[in-house]
Amino acid sequence: MRPVRLTMTEERLSLKDMCARFNVTPRTLRYYEYIELLRPERVGRQRFYGPREIARMKLIQRGKRFGFTLEEIRQWLEIYNTKGTVAQYRVFVEYAERQLHELKRQRDLLDSTIADLSALHQQTLRLLEEGLVEEAKGKKEPSQPSPPRGRKP
Repeated sequence: MRPVRLTMTEERLSLKDMCARFNVTPRTLRYYEYIELLRPERVGRQRFYGPREIARMKLIQRGKRFGFTLEEIRQWLEIYNTKGTVAQYRVFVEYAERQLHELKRQRDLLDSTIADLSALHQQTLRLLEEGLVEEAKGKKEPSQPSPPRGRKP
């Protein structure tokens, strides 16, 4: 089914079209409806998603990409309806600051893990290239190079 255009700026998408546009499953859209993130228009058993739901879906996907929970996204979207734009923006700033801190913490941990693995990789390559590794006979577990000196394992 093709999107139904009501006016030049307003379109309604069927469930199938909404899934295709946002690369999600029907189950996902029904779940978002169940937890009140989306409120599609229902005609019989069919669901139609208008401009409001399309915009909300964009915000949901962006929020998920930034690492916000669905409950945080739901609350943030609801603030617009109950308290307005300024309150919604203030809450977003609070959420964003907290998430930026968490993402930076995760990046630091990832950078440390990458550095440790790179050092161990280089050490193992050096051992192999210099012929300093002998085949272990009779051992049941493979030997592992020691962690780089000066770093905690």
